[in-house]
Amino acid sequence: MPGPHVRSTGFLSAFKLLRSAGAYWRGDEHNPQLQRIYGTAWNSQKDLDAYLERLEEADRRDHRKLGVALDLFSFPSELGSGLAIWHPKGALVRKIIEDYSRNTHLAHNYDIVSTPHVAKANLWETSGHLDFYAEGMYPAMELDHGQEYYVKPMNCPFHILVYQSSARSYRRLPMRLYELGTVYRYERSGVLHGLLRIRGFTQDDSHIFCTEAQLAEELQALLDFTLMVLRDFGFTDFEADLSTKPEKAIGDPELWDRATDALRASLEVADLPYEVAEGEGAFYGPKIDVHVRDAIGRRWQLSTIQVDFAQPENFSLEFNSPQNTRERPVMIHRALMGSIERFAGILIEHYAGAFPGWLAPVQAAILPVADRHNDYAAGVADELASLGLRVEVDDHDDTLGEKVRRAITAKTPAVLVVGDDDVEHGTVGLRLRDDEGEERGVPVPDAGRRLVELCAPPR
Repeated sequence: MPGPHVRSTGFLSAFKLLRSAGAYWRGDEHNPQLQRIYGTAWNSQKDLDAYLERLEEADRRDHRKLGVALDLFSFPSELGSGLAIWHPKGALVRKIIEDYSRNTHLAHNYDIVSTPHVAKANLWETSGHLDFYAEGMYPAMELDHGQEYYVKPMNCPFHILVYQSSARSYRRLPMRLYELGTVYRYERSGVLHGLLRIRGFTQDDSHIFCTEAQLAEELQALLDFTLMVLRDFGFTDFEADLSTKPEKAIGDPELWDRATDALRASLEVADLPYEVAEGEGAFYGPKIDVHVRDAIGRRWQLSTIQVDFAQPENFSLEFNSPQNTRERPVMIHRALMGSIERFAGILIEHYAGAFPGWLAPVQAAILPVADRHNDYAAGVADELASLGLRVEVDDHDDTLGEKVRRAITAKTPAVLVVGDDDVEHGTVGLRLRDDEGEERGVPVPDAGRRLVELCAPPR
């Protein structure tokens, strides 16, 4: 049985019961409900106390709580379990992430596609999803005189149809298709967890079609791209799992070996620590899962790079070779962020809601001391907005202290206070989130230049 284990509870001198919760037998809501008790046991009280401190810090960073406190998203009961609504500030954070994703993919020679949310049953039969993934799909909708349609749990069959839409030559491969594609998966209610486990989500999904000869180079470039993206969002500590051929698998064994060797080589060239998960690959190909460690040391699985030998066979995909013969391409599935929702949830917890300047929905809050300073504050806001900064003026009829507390609670990167002296001299009081104290009398152009630098996006 997987560990760690000890020979006797005598080695565990400190323990604590944490909480209890209801649970269904085998996670199925149709089974009897049970009571689950959570606890933890450690070698010493010191170790237990350190663990409990980590739990408290994780609770302070819980994206579900911060999502409410920062007014980013909600899960209205009227929608049903596992379906989120993004509020204006949360939707802006999401847009920034999505814009980054689109722009970096375009810069790396991907073609953007857009596909529907539903498709007829025969597409899912050809892809094998109805045979192997039906439990994770929403029930069919019967339309058009008995024709069954399904909302999509994955984007890959749609991208395959793009590949199939025209004759393909080796001269035009690799073909890299990218989509921010929204999918729907019927996760059991017991495993749903905020944005981290959700029923409707958007993947930064790509499918690459290449020749066998191109596979190794493509995988290396793909892993480099993956690490670049994760670093841009502030992650620096990476690990990976390499999942290899299971006992039951399809495809040429030699191609399996070459694909696995190519994945391993890409990890070693990137100097990325990894463990081999023997026999844990999908039946249709080996894969890499990239994990990151967040600010408090937790390990999160984010990116997946999956070689697929099955779908080219299922859909009879072909390209014209240099010898003028018809050959099968190799297909690579990959999602670098996993899903936008889950990635955003992990970012919220990693930064404890205090997004770096380029990701913050409001980059600068301008606080007039009194009503007579509102017009000046609006002018400062216009000047900063002209520099591309996201600015908000708090002109509520509250005390300055209340406005400052509101901006700090919102984790705004910069707070600018304007009063009589500022109106007279064209200045602001500048308080940066990561600095102590306030700098008075900063000329507005100087404040603007500093904020542009503070909020500059990666590269």
